[in-house]
Amino acid sequence: MRYGGMTVTDHWVQVPLDHAAENGETIRVYAREVSTDESKPWLLYLQGGPGGKSPRPATLSGWLAEAVKHFRVLLLDQRGTGLSTPANRQSLALRGDAAAQAHYLGFFRADSIVRDAELLRNQLGIDKWSTLGQSYGGFCTLTYLSLFPQSLERCLVTGGLASLTADADTVYRATYQRMAERNEEYFSWYPRDREVLERIYTHVRTFHDERLPDGRLVTVPLVQMLGQYLGGNTRVHSLHHVLEEAFVDTPGGPRLSDTFLGVLHEQASRAANPLYAVMHESIYAQGAATRWAAERVLAEFDQFNPEAPCPLLTGEMVYRWYFTEDPALRPLEETARLLAEHEGFGPLYDLEVLAGNTVPVAAAVYHDDVYVDRELSLDTAGKVRGLQTWVTKGFHHDGIADEGAYIVKRLLDMTNGQVPAAEPETKPVQG
Repeated sequence: MRYGGMTVTDHWVQVPLDHAAENGETIRVYAREVSTDESKPWLLYLQGGPGGKSPRPATLSGWLAEAVKHFRVLLLDQRGTGLSTPANRQSLALRGDAAAQAHYLGFFRADSIVRDAELLRNQLGIDKWSTLGQSYGGFCTLTYLSLFPQSLERCLVTGGLASLTADADTVYRATYQRMAERNEEYFSWYPRDREVLERIYTHVRTFHDERLPDGRLVTVPLVQMLGQYLGGNTRVHSLHHVLEEAFVDTPGGPRLSDTFLGVLHEQASRAANPLYAVMHESIYAQGAATRWAAERVLAEFDQFNPEAPCPLLTGEMVYRWYFTEDPALRPLEETARLLAEHEGFGPLYDLEVLAGNTVPVAAAVYHDDVYVDRELSLDTAGKVRGLQTWVTKGFHHDGIADEGAYIVKRLLDMTNGQVPAAEPETKPVQG
């Protein structure tokens, strides 16, 4: 089909649930091809997440518009997402009890995603392809380089150089520190927003009948989830507009507005991507159980404690209470607990293979990234032979959403040995 200046083609592949089991159960994986010229080489896009489906483009714009100048782009719905065999509260009930569900989801990590991609590559008759990995897609890229480097022409990574060896506790200590810094930066731009946030906290602590559209009671920890805006490049400023419409006058006095509650629901609900919560900490597990690392490490950072007078906003951390309060996650509470306690997750990276890497790799490392720590990323870069980094203060974790064309072009230039174009000028925020 052709629309929006692009040709779109559907691709499906049957893959083993367990790639190590012969003649076992299979599931279906979907990918959407976007191109303007079928003679061009292939680029596999690895979506962030975990548990996020690939983009659904209606027209060519941003990073995709730049990518199709050079490639046929394949947008992969990673197993369990989008049009691939789904994994959510509805479909997982078919697996049986929580233990059966947890066993099933144990095959939904980066190593399985990469092996799915390999089967798709072979089915399409592609000798080698390039990859572009955003956030968790960068984690998958490192796994791909570990398992099948012979299949890769080049790899581009944006905000996704995972630590090869750090456990989840180490990752979340860095995350909380970066989030604290980002909170302070935000409130230096919008100092009155701290007063508004404190007023919201006081309100929900004293008025116990503010509810989201799905019926959930609004609590302090739930309001703290608005910190997901802070990981944004320009999206961070949208938080100000959310907070300035927080209250509305009613016959019963000031209440949280429907506008605010609607936005809060968008941030809090995992109905569209439940695997994000269920599988989140498992992306760091290599042997030891994660045991709700974000929740445990929170105790080391008093400024995020929900009992504090005006606690800082959190980000993409996952806590156990998500599974007791979110209707999309509640049926998966025991499944998530079993995954958090699982000790048997194997290694995701081969340090020896990465040390001898010959695939050109270029990675954008965002200096103040709140989700993928700069220092951990640079440590990884030093362990992957030939990996070039571009460390920039000009973008944050989702920079590809705002300046994707420039970012993709720059990384391509790096892998081609060309001098990249100058970075777009960024203007300081005016208070």
